[in-house]
Amino acid sequence: MADREVSTQSGGYDVELFVDTPDCDLVCTICQGVLRCPVRAACHHIFCKKCILQWLKRQETCPCCRKPVNSSLIFLMFKLSKSIGRMKIKCKNEIRGCAKTFSLSEQYCHSMSCLYELIPCPYQGCQAQLLRRDLDTHARHCDHWRQPCHMGCGTILSHRTQAQHNCYKQLRQEYEASQRNHRAIATTLQRKMRRMQSTMTHMKRQIGLICESLEVIDDLHEVEEEDLGESSVNSGTPMSNNSNG
Repeated sequence: MADREVSTQSGGYDVELFVDTPDCDLVCTICQGVLRCPVRAACHHIFCKKCILQWLKRQETCPCCRKPVNSSLIFLMFKLSKSIGRMKIKCKNEIRGCAKTFSLSEQYCHSMSCLYELIPCPYQGCQAQLLRRDLDTHARHCDHWRQPCHMGCGTILSHRTQAQHNCYKQLRQEYEASQRNHRAIATTLQRKMRRMQSTMTHMKRQIGLICESLEVIDDLHEVEEEDLGESSVNSGTPMSNNSNG
């Protein structure tokens, strides 16, 4: 059977949910529910805000007296809204067994903790719908149940793996896997360092060869300069002898 809703389809609260029958002055003439967010028109008739705004889209007259109504001239009735919020209602889950009563303003808070509220199973992949009070029982048999190890090792357990789980063994396996990973990283780094050292050695050899080549070139330049100097000296000697003659 479907849940009994706190509000009617149009906007007001379901009259049957109230512990005491509401006064007729508190009932919206449009939706026949208890006033939700009550507003007063210029003609002093009171309606649910949502109901009268929907009504005025069809015709701009009061549903009670047929006088013209301007949607910009309707006023919220805060005191009346607070008074309605203090009225006692029954839980919408009364049909499932909840016998609690509370003020209308507390309805949302109650629904968040009501043991008879129908809720989906919180475990991913499970399509079950169950009462909140049955959640613990369902969790003990749910094939989709997953929880981290309560000892704090961080392993996510299912009902199938929970019985065989051993924190020490699990942590040792993770430690050994971590060690293997670290050794693999260290080996890779060592290979990279050897390649870098080999490259550096090769570069040093190349630089040495370049330096030797530069030294040879410098020596050749010096020899050429010396040869040019000697040529100049030799070519200048006969000229001085002819002048003396």
